[in-house]
Amino acid sequence: MRFLGQIPPYDLTYADVFMVPSLSEVPSRLSVDLTTPDGIGTSIPVVVSNMTAVAGRRMAETVARRGGIAVLPQDIPLDVLATVIAYVKNRHLLYDTPITLGPTNTIGDALGLIHKRAHGAVVIVDDDRYPIGIFTEHDAAGNDRFTQLHQVMSQEVVVLPDGAAPQEVFDRLNDRRLSMAPVVGGDGRLIGCITRTGALRSTIYRPAVDADGRLLVAAAVGISGDPASKAKALLGFGADVLVIDTAHGHQTRALRAIEEVRAVAPAASIVAGNVVTPEGTRDLINAGADIVKVGVGPGAMCTTRMMTGVGRPQFSAVHDCAQEAARLGKVVWADGGVRHPRDVALALAAGAANVMFGSWLAGTYESAADTLRDPDGRLYKESFGMASNRAVKTRNRKETAFERARKELFEEGISTSRMYLDPERPGVEDLIDDIVAGCRSACTYAGAANIGEFAERAVVGVQSAAGYSEGLPHRTSW
Repeated sequence: MRFLGQIPPYDLTYADVFMVPSLSEVPSRLSVDLTTPDGIGTSIPVVVSNMTAVAGRRMAETVARRGGIAVLPQDIPLDVLATVIAYVKNRHLLYDTPITLGPTNTIGDALGLIHKRAHGAVVIVDDDRYPIGIFTEHDAAGNDRFTQLHQVMSQEVVVLPDGAAPQEVFDRLNDRRLSMAPVVGGDGRLIGCITRTGALRSTIYRPAVDADGRLLVAAAVGISGDPASKAKALLGFGADVLVIDTAHGHQTRALRAIEEVRAVAPAASIVAGNVVTPEGTRDLINAGADIVKVGVGPGAMCTTRMMTGVGRPQFSAVHDCAQEAARLGKVVWADGGVRHPRDVALALAAGAANVMFGSWLAGTYESAADTLRDPDGRLYKESFGMASNRAVKTRNRKETAFERARKELFEEGISTSRMYLDPERPGVEDLIDDIVAGCRSACTYAGAANIGEFAERAVVGVQSAAGYSEGLPHRTSW
């Protein structure tokens, strides 16, 4: 990346900068390879942050199927992590995991589950997992919540055979005006489901998989307690990437945790953070980190900068830390501050090998929180920052009431926020489509065929607040 004109003497956020187009020989967006240069196996620059209300098994499965990776939070008990990692590793690479119920389950049972996935339907199966009906929210109209599903489900079930080509799937669903259909194996038993849009996406995205062809998943490790033992356990469960995570990564305790984890996991991919300076980046890499997480205070649920004054504008932090990491043969992840697809492209232009997303994905069907309705009937989920009072309570649940109460006096995050589902983009895959489309287009504007070339060729300028405002879409009524 190079600056257009002089480098300013002050630090920059994503909103402070813009990219100018360059001569390009890249023929189309689909010619761009977004495989990340961090070597972990992701084919798009999407990492789901280890936020308790965001990164769970549904999110991990869906994002990995499209080429990204989710980081499971450090607050989850080890036995639960073992179950979640095993679940993700056993998911199908193409078909979504359906919501299934039996014919004697009720409408209330179905409505409690139907918004946990974007396909908006429950597959009714018999005791042998043969699909016998489909229930959608529309089928509940005029019936009470105790009505059994066999009384209201659609019994005209269109099933698709395992292995059907994406265009065949799309055409069959399109001809029947269906958005989703169950997929069955050769014995007729349910193995998954696929949507019309999912068939299209399967031709564009490449799943992020391990050496055995299973979906990738990462897990976070704190710096307190015994990080080495936890890291060893996570690797035993099948975690592909370890993320040593603390708000202030440039401290001796974090460096010691990295060293301890590296000692028991010499071949593991280790991510560590968070820092915002070249010095912090260098120290984490020297301690054993392969990837450094950059960002202090830019997150939507974070109050660190307002509480402490500590942090750094994210574009400059990513740029400087990425340069230092590259000098040492390593890479950085940009963590926080992303509000629009443009910010993802600018993070990659600044040198990030991958980009982390938290609150932006909280208001989706796949996030870990329960789906709720407000008095107006709008769907939302509750999210919270990982340094908030709510997160501190969860993280320290094993301590005495006195110790928990003392720690709850100190918080640097929002404890509850309603994240409304966008009716036009309610699923995480909808947001991934926007992110990937924006990054692919940005690469073509820079004349770059991949992320590495993009970081070399991008030309970035500095703009005023009015310049940023000019780029926002405007709706004018006459």
